[in-house]
Amino acid sequence: MVWSPSVALAFVVAAILPGLIISLITTSLVRRWAPRLGLVDLPNERKVHVTPTPLGGGIGIWTGLVVPFAIAQLIVWYATQHPDLTFSTPILQKAWDFAQPHLAGYQAKAMSLWTLITLATVLAVVGLLDDLTGLGWKIRLAVQFAVASIVVWFLDWKLSFFLDIPLLPDIVTLFWIVALINSFNMLDNMDGLSAGIAGIGSFMLASVLLLAPDPATAGPQLFVGGFLLVLTGSILGFLYHNRPPAKIFMGDAGSYLIGFCMAVMTILATFGSYKDNRQHAILAPLCILAVPLYDLITVLYIRLREGRSPFQADKCHFSHRLVEMGFSKTSAVLVIYLLTMTCGLGAMLLHQVDRVGAVLVLMLVFCVLCLIALIERAARRKERNRAE
Repeated sequence: MVWSPSVALAFVVAAILPGLIISLITTSLVRRWAPRLGLVDLPNERKVHVTPTPLGGGIGIWTGLVVPFAIAQLIVWYATQHPDLTFSTPILQKAWDFAQPHLAGYQAKAMSLWTLITLATVLAVVGLLDDLTGLGWKIRLAVQFAVASIVVWFLDWKLSFFLDIPLLPDIVTLFWIVALINSFNMLDNMDGLSAGIAGIGSFMLASVLLLAPDPATAGPQLFVGGFLLVLTGSILGFLYHNRPPAKIFMGDAGSYLIGFCMAVMTILATFGSYKDNRQHAILAPLCILAVPLYDLITVLYIRLREGRSPFQADKCHFSHRLVEMGFSKTSAVLVIYLLTMTCGLGAMLLHQVDRVGAVLVLMLVFCVLCLIALIERAARRKERNRAE
């Protein structure tokens, strides 16, 4: 079946919907059970919520991600045992006609898929233990680097730079994974913020991979794109419960899982190549994730500038700074959503433009971040003058 707009839409819906429904239901159940399990986030001076709120939303996200792939694995296994399978319903038959040529490819990637899910599960479990008992930052960081090391040196999944510099891809990939894990963890400081940004980011990354042809096959990148769409669905199912006012938080279990999956998908995807002279397209993930990374970098800078540990939780995140400028909490979250989408739309153009166009896109993203910084600086100066 030809990859057409109608087929693409059906693929997107089929990939998102199962995870969304499963995550929606599972998160609802976790909301009821969390207090009995001790998964409750209590208010304190560094948090913005004022009532005890259940944790464990990451369990819903994990279930919404894993169960659809488990079902898909069973379907693929059954289909390979019955190659002459047919359906009486036209819609199912069309879906089968589209899927059948890809079964062998899915089987070939099954080991990579379940290895990825296993590593993500390890991080989710560590995050859940932290939600329950409060693990030290050294333990959490050590596990993050250990999992990232397995990705880089055991699985040999690395970022592409089109530069022949020994160890550079290894080191950058290692820190890229750890940075994104902690970026989404730090973003989880207001209702709907981290999940919303993750949903926007994963959907935009998937859109780039389905719209931009794979240099090797000249077709859409269904494996990575499909994974990101399933992740999007699982996030949206949780987000229904996490929207303001949040009924449940994802906790470290959810943020670690999301950050790791997003990082690995950007590594496995092919954004550009020498063949079509579009090497600059590899910067698409950096554009889509520019705002979360801006939050991570500025928070670490503020903590170090004030002589505090970079791992000490506080209320100096981008969202908190917007609230101090006069935004409501909901408005602050919406502003960050829009900034993320603005930068992400630029990323969706990178594979369609030449190098001059790519420079313009990157300048656009850079100007957006500089505009944010200048507005924040002006607000801080006004606040200092008022205090004097």
